[in-house]
Amino acid sequence: MRYAQLVLGPAGSGKSTYCATLQKHAADDKRTIDVVNLDPAAEYFDYQPLVDIRELIHIDDAMEDEDLRFGPNGGLIFCMEYLLENPEWLEEQLGEGDDDYLLFDCPGQIELYTHMTTVRQLVELLQRWNFQACVVFLLDAQFMIDGAKFLSGTMAALSVMVNVELPHVNVLSKMDLLSKTARNQLDSYLEPDPHSLLGEMETKSKWGVKYRRLTEAIGRIIEDYSLVRFYPLNVRDEENIADLLLTIDNVIQFGEDSDVKTRDFDYPDDDDEGGDT
Repeated sequence: MRYAQLVLGPAGSGKSTYCATLQKHAADDKRTIDVVNLDPAAEYFDYQPLVDIRELIHIDDAMEDEDLRFGPNGGLIFCMEYLLENPEWLEEQLGEGDDDYLLFDCPGQIELYTHMTTVRQLVELLQRWNFQACVVFLLDAQFMIDGAKFLSGTMAALSVMVNVELPHVNVLSKMDLLSKTARNQLDSYLEPDPHSLLGEMETKSKWGVKYRRLTEAIGRIIEDYSLVRFYPLNVRDEENIADLLLTIDNVIQFGEDSDVKTRDFDYPDDDDEGGDT
């Protein structure tokens, strides 16, 4: 069995930083986690990718081609579709190892996950290649301190969950960048009350008053899907990183098929059993 995290989230949510952080944490723990860069527009990241989509196709190829002439968004979509049309390249790059653990650092174009089938097709390929996978959906912590942003981010995460159809872990990134006051409100960020946060929208804007029933309906959807639990990520806290990785490992059942150790300690010699005479 092989294992994978599909690291998704809006642009600027810290996906590449997350991948680099987990890779370094694993190396310090004598464990191997490799990263696959699937962002054809990436310019810089802090990890050495095992596979890099830019070796197959770069966004400039789609934007500068005389026949295509795509913009940035269209170019990203074209590159991802081109990758899926050439799955043998990706399969060859990934190899046929056993017990591989990969992070797929995906582009920040949210429509690739929310209403297109691109990522779902990628998931089907990975499952065919014996990968046990889950989605790690990153949101900047600032989305939890404002009702409107909370609504937008949570509904995006819900849309990804429904569209991709994989086990789903929501992560609040950039917790280390929050102010001291915001960090003191950590509990309300991790398990926010949608009605409380959405209620702020009702009292602060004419739109909120006019569409109160719609707001309440959205709040019920969020509660019904139990998608209002988030895991914090402070990239400067090794214990926090270890706890998050353990949670994700449990979700994808990493290590459950490992050989059981039959000897964890030294047995006493037969001569020692009788003691002194």
